[in-house]
Amino acid sequence: EEVYNAYAHKIQSLGPLLWVVRAVLLSIVAVHIVVAVQLWLRNRRSRPLKYKVFNPPAVDYAAKTMILSGPIIALFIIYHLLHFTVGNVLHDFIRGDVYHNVVSSFQVWWVAGFYILANLLLAIHLYHGLWSVFQSFGWDHPRFGGGRRLMAVAFAVVIGAGNISMPLAVLAGVVR
Repeated sequence: EEVYNAYAHKIQSLGPLLWVVRAVLLSIVAVHIVVAVQLWLRNRRSRPLKYKVFNPPAVDYAAKTMILSGPIIALFIIYHLLHFTVGNVLHDFIRGDVYHNVVSSFQVWWVAGFYILANLLLAIHLYHGLWSVFQSFGWDHPRFGGGRRLMAVAFAVVIGAGNISMPLAVLAGVVR
């Protein structure tokens, strides 16, 4: 508990540097959204007439859900900031007691479930994003396809598992 709160306090004590990091992250997210929308619009404009019969190639679930997972993740980020940074969502929010805020939130099954679901969706989104970035930059070659997919899966699993470990640990009673 003390270590967790000390870690959170250390981050908060960065002062102006923390706001610079937040601004950079927000800028990156904004650029990501703009580029994603541009790519989606470009893809739609590339074929103005619809196919009479459309037999698309095999596309995995991650690719099919990108257009939906992005806005859902954006809403989750807003909720997360309101929940843990501002404290507007948490009924017994205690400023500076991050451990309490996390544990008391994730003891509510639907809050923990929402975080788990959102982070699974984030993992799927990250998997497809990392996998497809190679193709977007023209670095797609059959010789590297398996390694590219393995790297994308490993990255998504590490991020997803790390993010859902805390709500699962609280729900399981390992963290109280």
